[in-house]
Amino acid sequence: MQKPDYWFPAKTQGWGWGLPITWQGWLIYAIAFVLLVAGFFIFPPATSYVRFLIYNWSVVLLVLVVCWIKGEPLRLR
Repeated sequence: MQKPDYWFPAKTQGWGWGLPITWQGWLIYAIAFVLLVAGFFIFPPATSYVRFLIYNWSVVLLVLVVCWIKGEPLRLR
């Protein structure tokens, strides 16, 4: 039986995922960082605060979806 290939391990304490353990996980984090920084230029908070918030929450939600799909199953420890 083949061991599943997880990009994000479950935390040893609590609920959630730890830091990535593969280059794909780090790539997801790097892309999310670039997108979050780009959000300041695409939707400046001073002029379009609501769009800026929606954009940032969308990026965070996408990262969580990737963690859910490619991460180790969660359980409270």
